[in-house]
Amino acid sequence: MQKLIVASNSARRQQLMRDAGFQFDVHVLDVDESLDETIATNDAAEFLAEKKNRAYRSVFANEIILTSDTIVIANDNILGKPKNEAEAYRMISSMSGKSHEVISGVCISGHDREISFSDITVVQFENLTEEEIRYYIKNYQPYDKAGSYGIQEWLGMIGIQSIQGSFYNVMGLPIHKVYQILRSDFGISPL
Repeated sequence: MQKLIVASNSARRQQLMRDAGFQFDVHVLDVDESLDETIATNDAAEFLAEKKNRAYRSVFANEIILTSDTIVIANDNILGKPKNEAEAYRMISSMSGKSHEVISGVCISGHDREISFSDITVVQFENLTEEEIRYYIKNYQPYDKAGSYGIQEWLGMIGIQSIQGSFYNVMGLPIHKVYQILRSDFGISPL
């Protein structure tokens, strides 16, 4: 039986896979995550997941590889991971009182096939005060998160008014779709 490799340094993605009952190895390679300027904003996450998967495929030719990338789109701009406190503050402020999209791209490949997809969740924030935003950044330091926040953390608890789509997608992995594809297309199931 082929081994499942979760090619992600994200503790949240690894935890979601464990919580769903999957057994897997984690491998992390340094992959260039630059985007081609011709890529449409809504296709960026899936493009990056595919790019990462192909880099891993060259090393792990006979395994099943799962790669993923999550982006946040607010005001038609991709919000990546903030570099510092000021950037995190600008990102969160730009989403305050508005909705934004969280898109996770996933690519799963075996030696004879590759399946990729995107999942979109629309998140509506309450109006956030400067004090709330600064408290969150100081206490949670969201520098490893696209869009500068984690839905499962304090800001998500007090600031998210509603979501349309998968909660887990906002955490970084649409686990419901990953489960279905691994089970039906790759024969991997925790059952």
